[in-house]
Amino acid sequence: MTTSQNDILTSFVSLTEKIANSKTNILDFGSPEMTFYRGEIHMIKMIGEFPGIYCSELARKLGITRAVVHRTVGILQKRGFIVRGSDEEDKKKFHLFLSDSGRQAYQLHEEYHQKHDQALLDYINELSPDQLESIGGFLKHATDLIDNHA
Repeated sequence: MTTSQNDILTSFVSLTEKIANSKTNILDFGSPEMTFYRGEIHMIKMIGEFPGIYCSELARKLGITRAVVHRTVGILQKRGFIVRGSDEEDKKKFHLFLSDSGRQAYQLHEEYHQKHDQALLDYINELSPDQLESIGGFLKHATDLIDNHA
């Protein structure tokens, strides 16, 4: 199995969400409309990275319950950041996409991380595929460890 840079970053977000789950951090992009809780902006990030994702997949990727995903999706949909798309095969399921406002929030979040996390991104970009695989394995084990102790 090949681990990509995106796999590493996705695992890192999942790990940090689990660690920071009890803390309420707010990210303010300069206006009340563009102010988010950590979980909200990371959900926007995942939907931006995986357009059409289902709630259950989002819950797995973020390491949170489907109930939390459904509640947050409802809030973000009401605020106009995400839209639901029908699933032609299963009418009970729906795909998640970013609206124009959601794409703007996604972009602001990317710029925030480019500014504040550039050293980590530079480090990851310099790693070989074998090194990425090793770090990916570590993050999976670390996340599993948190699951066993939570």
